[in-house]
Amino acid sequence: MDTVLSAFITLVLVMDPLGNVPIFLSVLKDVEGRRRYWVIFRELLIALGVLLLFLYGGSAALEAMGLRQESISIGGAIILFLIAIRMIFPSPYGLLGDTPDGEPFIVPLAIPAVAGPSSLAIAMLMVNTDPTRMLDWTVALIGAWAVSAGILMTSPLLLKALGNRGLMAMERLMGMILVIIAVQMFFEGVSTSLHLQGLS
Repeated sequence: MDTVLSAFITLVLVMDPLGNVPIFLSVLKDVEGRRRYWVIFRELLIALGVLLLFLYGGSAALEAMGLRQESISIGGAIILFLIAIRMIFPSPYGLLGDTPDGEPFIVPLAIPAVAGPSSLAIAMLMVNTDPTRMLDWTVALIGAWAVSAGILMTSPLLLKALGNRGLMAMERLMGMILVIIAVQMFFEGVSTSLHLQGLS
């Protein structure tokens, strides 16, 4: 990840906007049409703020709290796993439980869907690679976020195309995929932690 382009491509892949479309659709399916666009935009802005925060201060914050980067992976895996279980076995109260006005706020759309453990870790990794190129890393991050935002802002149109049955099928499928991703993320975090302990 030594160029802006490679950093940009990596971040787009890690943010996985196409993979996040089913999550956005299932979470926002009961939100009124016009309001839905505002909620998506708000959550995307929050995600961008969190990503920039980690880009500029993530490593320092983790060091100040005595935490290691793999803790992000393990914590994020647990959150994703719980969300995935609710997608596969829906609660009568919806994916997020009892939320004000049926709207999500920060979790799970801004975090961990867009600003997830992997994208936050990549942001910190870019800085660790070369702290003197903050402008390059900022351009790469904002560019990747813009691509994700463009795709996710059109997700309500997919709701109309899919209908409730198609959405339900995608929700179950995405839940299964998220379980696999969460387990993999958890084991990678644990493996890294054990490896570092073995070296110390």
